[in-house]
Amino acid sequence: MSTDQGNPDHEGPATAEEHRRPLGAAGRPTPQEDHDPAAPGRPVVEYRIEDLAHHSGATVRTIRAYQDRGLLPRPERRGRSNVYDDTHLSRLRQIADLLDRGYTLASIKELLEAWDAGRGLGGVLGLVAEVDGPWTDEEADRITREELDAAFGGAQDDAAVADALALGVLEPLPGKDDEFLVPSPQELAAAVELHAAGVPLSAIAGHLRELRGQVEHIAARFLEFTNEHVFARYLGDHPPSEADAAEAAALVRKLRPLAQKTVDAELARAMRLFATRYLRQRLTAEETPHHGVEVQYVPLSAGTTSAVQALVGQDNVAAFVTAATERELHSRTLDALTATPDKGSVIAQKPHGD
Repeated sequence: MSTDQGNPDHEGPATAEEHRRPLGAAGRPTPQEDHDPAAPGRPVVEYRIEDLAHHSGATVRTIRAYQDRGLLPRPERRGRSNVYDDTHLSRLRQIADLLDRGYTLASIKELLEAWDAGRGLGGVLGLVAEVDGPWTDEEADRITREELDAAFGGAQDDAAVADALALGVLEPLPGKDDEFLVPSPQELAAAVELHAAGVPLSAIAGHLRELRGQVEHIAARFLEFTNEHVFARYLGDHPPSEADAAEAAALVRKLRPLAQKTVDAELARAMRLFATRYLRQRLTAEETPHHGVEVQYVPLSAGTTSAVQALVGQDNVAAFVTAATERELHSRTLDALTATPDKGSVIAQKPHGD
């Protein structure tokens, strides 16, 4: 029987069926079965590298790369073969799960080393699952292109669909060009209502981009706030212990709804405040004669408005902006007048030296 001396993971010719089945203690194929590698009391199942790749979904090349990086324990050397067991399979599944959650291989290595040191990974994975899980009770839906066009008046608008895909309001479905996933049906329904009220789709997309930036700023502040006052004691410079990770996960589950409730309450308060003020200004503008003065409403950025509010208070924003604008106009007018004085003026005619 010929062998490949250069590859310790290969032990010579074997049938395709043997490559798909785990090896027994003596290297003989054992019956294939679905199993939990961590199940207590079950016999040790051993694998060739091809079998391990088949059960884990990783490639042989990936398994060897994980070994080189220290993510996967080295297999047992038995004769000319390398033998893997359920601990390798469990580790590969853990790595795949963490990669799916967005962790880098360097971060995964640190977590796994903490686990190997006896600090436990179950609590950490529970914390990861809690943070990475859904932050809303809303369920995603699907919509066809025909239904989408009908919802927005019946006309096809490829640019608007491209905007929706770029913003994540719609997500493509593999192999289905005429159907989309809708992560937030409520958000799409709001866009439908706004469009029905006369708002152009391009304006809706632009408003959502601006709104998303502001909301992400709020989310970042919430995270900084809770980390400073709550989670800093659990999440230090090193992976948390099993107990700390489990306690932090419970706190995430408990505190997660509070952010949305707080934002909902503050948004309702702010909407009422500004809507009432705007309506009062409009009604006053219609009832009060301006003696030929045209009144226009100019939008200001959120940052400018916040800065002025902090300086003079909410009730004085309009007066401050008006005064600042008039002052700037007066200043520029004076600059223009003094830049090129009239030759017939007293200043121009005044002799030098007086």
